[in-house]
Amino acid sequence: MKKICLFFLLTTTSLFSQNSAETCGILNKINALVQSEHIRPKPVDDSLSVFVFDNLINELDPSRNIFFKSEYDEMSAKYRLNLDDLILSNDCSFITDITSKYKNGLIRTKEVLEKIQAAPMDYNKKDTIRFYKKSFPFYLKKEDMEKVWSKKIRYQILDEIADSSDDLDSIKANLPSIEAKSKKLILSNEICRISTLLETKINQEENLYNYFCTYFDPHTAYFSDDSKSSFVASLSKEHLSLGMTVNLNEKNEIIVEEVDPNGPAYQTGLIKKGDQIVSISNQKETLKVSCASLESISTMILSEANKSITLTLKRNSGKNFEVFIEKQVMKDEDNSVYSFIIGKDSKIGYIKIPSFYADLDGKSRKGCADDVAREVMKLERDNIKGLVIDLINNGGGSMEEAIKMAGMFIDYGPISIVIDNKQEKSIINDPYKGLIYRGPIVILVNSNTASASEFFSSIMQDYNRALLMGSTTLGKATMQTILSLDENKNTDFLKITINKFYRVTGKSHQYIGVRPDVVLPEFYEDVYQKESDFPTAIKNDSIAPLKYRPYLKRNLIDKLAKDSAIRLTDNYYFNDIKKINLKIDQIVNTPKAEVPMTIDAVFKQKKIVNSLWKEINSFNEDNNPLDVYNSTVNQFLLGVYPNEKTTNQYQIDNLKTNPYLNEAVNVINDFNAMK
Repeated sequence: MKKICLFFLLTTTSLFSQNSAETCGILNKINALVQSEHIRPKPVDDSLSVFVFDNLINELDPSRNIFFKSEYDEMSAKYRLNLDDLILSNDCSFITDITSKYKNGLIRTKEVLEKIQAAPMDYNKKDTIRFYKKSFPFYLKKEDMEKVWSKKIRYQILDEIADSSDDLDSIKANLPSIEAKSKKLILSNEICRISTLLETKINQEENLYNYFCTYFDPHTAYFSDDSKSSFVASLSKEHLSLGMTVNLNEKNEIIVEEVDPNGPAYQTGLIKKGDQIVSISNQKETLKVSCASLESISTMILSEANKSITLTLKRNSGKNFEVFIEKQVMKDEDNSVYSFIIGKDSKIGYIKIPSFYADLDGKSRKGCADDVAREVMKLERDNIKGLVIDLINNGGGSMEEAIKMAGMFIDYGPISIVIDNKQEKSIINDPYKGLIYRGPIVILVNSNTASASEFFSSIMQDYNRALLMGSTTLGKATMQTILSLDENKNTDFLKITINKFYRVTGKSHQYIGVRPDVVLPEFYEDVYQKESDFPTAIKNDSIAPLKYRPYLKRNLIDKLAKDSAIRLTDNYYFNDIKKINLKIDQIVNTPKAEVPMTIDAVFKQKKIVNSLWKEINSFNEDNNPLDVYNSTVNQFLLGVYPNEKTTNQYQIDNLKTNPYLNEAVNVINDFNAMK
């Protein structure tokens, strides 16, 4: 018997050491690539060790209710300043130790939750709860564990109760039945979530790789073969899809919103709008929606590796039923360029570019730049007097497409300076001689305008080729490439930052974003995460400018911007956004006072948040309605492809009362009047 136990112990240790060697092998390959190729490599030292350890622990226990303080102190003493030395010496057994402690923490947490579930909850205790925006110290002691979790669950139940009705008196009158239902829901979801974590293979290696990568900058990342395929597919407007869209209802249930008649979900003949998705399976693992994270659900659905999915659905509170769906390559309408015309007397073209997607296989002309060129040609046939290019919420994509697009609107000359990790400069020149369109242009941007779309916008701004309108962009002026960590295996990859872009003026929008000529407020602008919010973001600097010839004189753009600012001084829409943003900032960014653990206090807090949410959702966009319609060519194409009429009308309805577009039209009309 002793021999068997000893054999098991030896094989287990051997397995851990193999995993440790493999983990360290990948980390050291990442480091080798970073040191040779990254734009700003940093040494693997104590600073990296602290960054990786803190982020890994925060990922596992963000609410500080899984690890005991004694466990955290032990891990911190062993690893917080030593991960760099351990990794470089090929000893990554620390990840096994941390994961083991985490698993033990989950097991005892589940036991405590089951104990709380079986006992009545005391709501008469005088207690308070405080919310922290940032991570806070580990404090959990063994003897306090049940007390801490009881407090957390009690608040969640009170929050669920407060959400059940807008009438506090009605809640209090029906409190016993509402409480029983809320308690059952909260605890069953918490226990299910913990069980899912325990049943799913706890693999922290990928988190470790990514925190190691993001120490160098926020955009350097590890990719498995699967995640690489999904990332590359995201740069295309055609990808594997189920052919349906879903949304979250007020109960956090995932509901089928639309089923594309051309997609595989529709072809099953079994899925209808309004069906509730109960669980999702990729044949290897199953995620129960009520207790899995939205991130894990999204990953399973969107992953290019999961070519077939089994959905468990429920319709009208009936019995559950399963549907097997094989994904098909479909055109992503939401990720495709589209255009309209605004106004009858002075026709102005509008082009929406949701992302800089690319023709990745090179076999067809399906890139963003070519699609924009086609839309411009359609609009020109209707004799437009100006053009609005909408890059709001455009997160970027292919830099090659952005370069091609800039070349279409700039006559000739340099458009950007690129610096590599050897500090060698190369100049990107306009790839095309001449312009596809010569009229006035306004570009709409916002906080989510990022990367390739910032690159394009900054070129248009520097050449005085367009007036930029909106809010300051995200602030990413770096370029990444994907490299294999081992060309013999081709299973592990590194998306690595290799270049930094500078504007022809010598300045850079890295870290600070592109500031528009006309600054307009947007909802949540103080909440959106910008490049400067990442602790390892590359800082802003500047270099010597290039010689170039602007398209227009700067004083003309400045005059248009000044007139626009005067016109918008008393604009109720934008002034009201500023007022609502102050309320959002008060709720999200301002440190909270302690909240009493009573139904009255929680209901009051909930009412403030719900009131703000209603104010945002019911915000009146009713300005002078714009006359938005299809170009002559697109009107003809709609007759050929009638399935696109619903999407087309939805897009038109959204634009009619768009205040940003309204002001862009005013600016173009001002330009034409001045000319």
